[in-house]
Amino acid sequence: MSLPKKALIAVTSAHAPLYPDGKETGLFITEALHPFELFRKAGLEADLVSETGHFQPDWLSLQKDWLSDSERATWEDHSSEFRSKLDKLLKPGDIKPDEYGLFFASAGHGSLIDYPDAKGLQEIASKIYTNGGIVSAVCHGGAIFPGIIDPATSKSVIAGKRVTGFTTKGEEEEGVLDTIKSWKRPTIEASAADAGATYVSPPGPWDAFAMSDGRIVTGANPASASATAIECLKVFKSLQVFPGSI
Repeated sequence: MSLPKKALIAVTSAHAPLYPDGKETGLFITEALHPFELFRKAGLEADLVSETGHFQPDWLSLQKDWLSDSERATWEDHSSEFRSKLDKLLKPGDIKPDEYGLFFASAGHGSLIDYPDAKGLQEIASKIYTNGGIVSAVCHGGAIFPGIIDPATSKSVIAGKRVTGFTTKGEEEEGVLDTIKSWKRPTIEASAADAGATYVSPPGPWDAFAMSDGRIVTGANPASASATAIECLKVFKSLQVFPGSI
């Protein structure tokens, strides 16, 4: 077996007020940037896609505590590979799933809004998984899992799997649980349970934590984006008959 050396990073199209003074959630920048850079460094091509071809950055993800000077430079450089692909986001109709060996759902709270109904992204991920590829998500990206169906079982690809993601305790600490409820969306813990998975909590809501169960790879929070990508690469390498440089 040899998977295509190409990764597809999904980005949320949704945005909504979440923070004080009406500041909005959207894409948590480093949750897409860190995997993108690690996949490229490992020799994989990487593309960015959203359900609508649009995105808005999460306000918190642009603050200094969450975006280093070097990361900000990449974000602000519209000629950088990452930002140029983000500026020209692909849509599901632009994607040929057979060309990808890895699907990675980046996040931000906006993912809770659009990922559950993102049929285009879900169908792409299902096809990649059916082809023997990896399906992964970090933080709130797991909101997409219930709709990613394994044709062999007609259930979610995470049914019977152990997964992690952002904790309900973390939502409480941020003071955003009531807002999530107003969106009529479940937390990641509840979503995983509804899909038949076993949720595994990180040591703490903000501790870096990633895990894999077969070809499903998950990470707990923004601090876990790199760890999740690294775990993806480990699984990717294990699936190759001829691993090459990966």
